[in-house]
Amino acid sequence: MNSHPLIDHFETFLPLSDTERQLIESRVARRVVKRKEEILKEGYVCRHYTFVAEGCLKMYVVDARGIKHNIQFAAEGDWIADIGGFHSGKPSQAFIEAMEPSIIYAIEKEDLYHLYRSIPKLDRIFKVIIENKFVELQNRVLQNISSTAHERYQSFVEQYPKLVQRLPNAQIASYLGITPEFLSKVRKDLSRN
Repeated sequence: MNSHPLIDHFETFLPLSDTERQLIESRVARRVVKRKEEILKEGYVCRHYTFVAEGCLKMYVVDARGIKHNIQFAAEGDWIADIGGFHSGKPSQAFIEAMEPSIIYAIEKEDLYHLYRSIPKLDRIFKVIIENKFVELQNRVLQNISSTAHERYQSFVEQYPKLVQRLPNAQIASYLGITPEFLSKVRKDLSRN
């Protein structure tokens, strides 16, 4: 059987039977997205959980002044979605955009719920995935209210080691809530230590 990045990802949690693998493959959509292509726009309902097989996506919001604030990055082996909007059906306040040409696997709500019913262990797998995302978000909130820019940057490097060299400074700075110039200073300070 050919390797399937999403199936391989699920099997890092629990093994799947051939029947389960085939069912998952029948319920997910593989998409190739171009750099800067949006897979979610503000004001639209998030209809997919998205797994990144190749490339990098970001979730961001735009404030009243038109400034973009990066909330999350998702590179190979990671998930991205407006989870609140996905489950509530309410319009999103966020955008999700490809930072690089990417290959993604999207699971619609109906398909996800069908998979939960048909493959109970997948429900457990998603529980762990979402709990991990919740911990990630909680840590980010705590860092934003109690950490210095240097500490936030070091946490970013730990959380996204593959992205430090791939992303432009402006994107990382937006995620950290600092200017690109201050990010350059932070990097210089840390390289001296």
